[in-house]
This record gives sequence, C-alpha cells and structure tokens, in this order.
Amino acid sequence: MPPIILMNDPRVLDIPVHDCGEPLIDLRHLPFVDVDDRLADPAGAYAQLREGVAWRLARAARLLPEGLRLLITEGYRPIDLQIKYFEEYAAELRRAHPDWTGAHLHRQASRSLSPPEVAPHVAGAAVDVTLRTTTGTELDLGTPVNASPEDSGGACYTDADGISPTARRNRRTLTAALATVGLVNYPTEWWHWSYGDRYWALATSSPRAHYGAVTFHASH
Repeated sequence: MPPIILMNDPRVLDIPVHDCGEPLIDLRHLPFVDVDDRLADPAGAYAQLREGVAWRLARAARLLPEGLRLLITEGYRPIDLQIKYFEEYAAELRRAHPDWTGAHLHRQASRSLSPPEVAPHVAGAAVDVTLRTTTGTELDLGTPVNASPEDSGGACYTDADGISPTARRNRRTLTAALATVGLVNYPTEWWHWSYGDRYWALATSSPRAHYGAVTFHASH
C-alpha cells in the first residue's frame, strides 16, 4: 500500500481553488439516499452538500446491490465547528503525548480531522457515509463512523488489517459505488469521501479544486 497523504500535506495546501459557485443543496431531498440525524444541527447545515457532489451520491446509490442504501451522517460543516473539532482532538492528543512537537501534533491530528484551512467538509465537498438496508439496519463496516485511530486501534483506516470479512466486503461495496462516480476516499477514514476539494484534486491530478470554503445560510 502506498504511503497515505494526510490532509495537512503541503501538496494539498498548494492546490489552487477556483470555486465554481455551485450552491449547497439539502441531501434530505435527494432520491435513493438516507440522512441520519446523529449529528443534526438546528439549521440543518449537516445535511447540505454542493449540488454536483450531491447528485453524484444519488448516482452512486443506484449502483448499490439491491436492498442497500447510502446513509449520510454529515455533509457540510461550518468553519467554526471544524475549528472546534480539530482543536479538541489536538488537545486530547497533546494530553496523551506531551512530548510531541507542535508540527508532529498537527500531523497526527490530521489523520482524523482536517485542518480547518483545507477541510473538505467546510467546502461542502465531503460527506461521511455508511450503508444500511432498505429496512433500516446499519451494516457492519468495522468501526463506527468517526472512530479515531486511537479508539479503533487503527481499524478506521480504509485498508486496515484485522477487520472481519463482512466489514471488508461492506467497505468494498461502498467504495465501488462512490469511486465509480468520481469521489475519492480519505484513507484514514473509510467513511469520508469527497469530490471537487483540494484533496480530491491532488488524488486525481486535477490542476485546481472546484470548491472552497462556503457559508451556509439557512432559509426561514
């Protein structure tokens, strides 16, 4: 397996962003896709995604084997929430490893959370997604969504050893559908997929990202 490029890699940060201006749309209105409310916020920001990414998800959902559906746990994430998540995780790592340098701490935190300045969720370009049956049973993909490397013993990595054959098969099913429509996975998180952001641009050798940081304005 080639070395994993983390989200804080200078090669990611160096990708230029030419935002195409696509709007955020509500995934709860998308066909063939279910949206879970475990990370719901009152404004519904968690259920938003750039239009082009959203319709790729709808196409991916139709590629799944009969009886399965995509289950979205989070799409867009406001910048202040991304900062909060990143800083809290970095603080947790700092307490566990007080000898780490600032640079090493930032790198290790980037395994599980994107630095705010490059985060695909902030651009409305990334989605955290798993699988469930049409009757509502969530499938086993080896770890809960958002499990950290520490909590999961590294099983959150997409190609991790030590997960069950069932979990590996389910990860392959998810990967086949999402990769076919052009999304890319962040290899430290089996559930994190994106399109059009800087990480996607680096992974696909695109000269620029289509989506940069965006602000969600809830309608009333």
